[in-house]
Amino acid sequence: MLSFFTSLLPTTFLSEWLTLDANPVDCLLQGLIGACGISVLCSLIRVHLFLEESNQRTNTAGLPRMLQFFFVTWILTVVGSRVASLVVLEFSLRAVSGWVTESGKFLQQQLVQSQFSLGCALTCSLHFLHEGAVHRWLGLLLAAALSWFLARQATLLMRHVVALFKLHSSQRYCGICIGLLSSGHCLLPMLCRIMILTFSVAVIAAVSIINKHFLSATEALRFWTPLTICYTLLVVYMQEDQQRLPSSQAILNTVVVRLGGLMVLMLTVGRWADVLHILICFMGEASCLLPTMDLMDVASSQVSDSPWK
Repeated sequence: MLSFFTSLLPTTFLSEWLTLDANPVDCLLQGLIGACGISVLCSLIRVHLFLEESNQRTNTAGLPRMLQFFFVTWILTVVGSRVASLVVLEFSLRAVSGWVTESGKFLQQQLVQSQFSLGCALTCSLHFLHEGAVHRWLGLLLAAALSWFLARQATLLMRHVVALFKLHSSQRYCGICIGLLSSGHCLLPMLCRIMILTFSVAVIAAVSIINKHFLSATEALRFWTPLTICYTLLVVYMQEDQQRLPSSQAILNTVVVRLGGLMVLMLTVGRWADVLHILICFMGEASCLLPTMDLMDVASSQVSDSPWK
């Protein structure tokens, strides 16, 4: 049925702009898993910041969060694995550079900024790990079910902490709140280790996915050389920009600069489908960052030492 409808559309236009990297069901499941990962990250960051500063205003409205979740799922579904890989490589380079130069002091801000990049990391990793699998859809379905369960539990934990942590921690009769009271300081280091592992796998997957589009080493060199130079210049510029501007404005400028630079680069060495997917990434970044600007404001007011120490 799908092949019948696609046969009615112009072949060249469809192949360049509208076709997905894999079966639409597989792409949807990958997008769902990526959105669940973003949801878990946001919920646990809110829990951590609430434990650190219990008077923070936390957005727990159910309907806006659900609409955001499904919108991010759609974004991650239609973004190709090639552009998702480029987003992963750019964020990984920026995170490593920021950790080295800033000694991990702005780690919480980086975690908030990593939301859409985390979704891209999960989708391109799943695309790489399940490629060629006979029952690919079944493995993705099981992973999506587990991801949905984890996202739901993280959301329930966040709502419980926001509503009842003060009462339960003072009266000491809730196991969840007592556990957070005694070991809540381990939450941020745990998130950091999980993110390091996730992006380590994603970087390997991203390099493999991008290299598969090249027919020769010369063609790959013509792509990787300007990409590396562009990423390095963007990292240097964005670090200076974040030091000069307020945190919220610097974040928005960072999104525009890095995705804009990537789009210009793809106009020269990429494909038209890459340009379209980068434009979609603008919407994905905005849908992740705008609802969580309160997290960035709270995190920017806390200058802490690196939890890796």
